[in-house]
Amino acid sequence: MGYENKSLISKVFIWLFVGLLITFVSGYFLAINKEIMLQVLTFGIIPIIIIELVIAFLMGLRIQKMQPLTVKILYFIYSITTGITFSAVFATYELSSLINIFLLSAIIFLALALFGYKTQRDLTKFSNILFISLIVIIIFSLLNTFIFTNDIINTIICSLGVFIFCGYIAYDMNKLKKLNSVLTTDKAAVYGAFQLYLDFINLFIRLLELFGKRKD
Repeated sequence: MGYENKSLISKVFIWLFVGLLITFVSGYFLAINKEIMLQVLTFGIIPIIIIELVIAFLMGLRIQKMQPLTVKILYFIYSITTGITFSAVFATYELSSLINIFLLSAIIFLALALFGYKTQRDLTKFSNILFISLIVIIIFSLLNTFIFTNDIINTIICSLGVFIFCGYIAYDMNKLKKLNSVLTTDKAAVYGAFQLYLDFINLFIRLLELFGKRKD
C-alpha cells in the first residue's frame, strides 16, 4: 500500500467519523429537546428527503467540477439533515439498544472495509448487481409502507438490505484505491467518506429495525 493511499484512507476515516458524529450528536440533541425537534420537524420530512437526494445527486454527478469547500459544505449539510431524521430514531429506541447496534454496525463495517481494501479482486464488476438489488428493495419498501404494511415483508426487506449494504461497504472501500487518480486528495477524502457514510447509516438502520429494542 503506497503512502498516497495510506494518507487518503486516514483522511477518509477522519471525515467519516466527523459526519457520523454530527449526525448522532444533532439527532440526540433534538431527541432530548422535543420542543426544538417539533419546531424543526414542522417543515416536514419531505423537504429533508429532497435536500438529501439533491446533495447525493450533486456529489455523484458533479464531484469532479466542484470546489473542495463546496464538497465539504454539502457533506456537513447532509450529515445534519440526517441527524434531524435520526431524532425520531433516538426518540423511538432505547439508548442502550442504539449503542449496541452501533457497535455491531461498526464491527461489521470495519471487517468489510478491511476486506474491500485488502482484496486483490476488482469489486467494481458487482456495481450493477448491487444497484439493481438496492432499487428492488427500495421499491418493495415503498410498496410495503403504503400498501402491504406487513411485518414479515419488512423483516425480509431489512435482512436483504443488510446484505446489500455489506456489499456496498466492501465495494466502496475497494473503489477508494482508484479515487486519487480522478480526484484531488481533499475531494477524494470527503467523497469517499460520503459514500462510506451512506453505507454505514443504511446498515445501522437495517440492523436497528431487525434487532433494536423500542421504548415502552
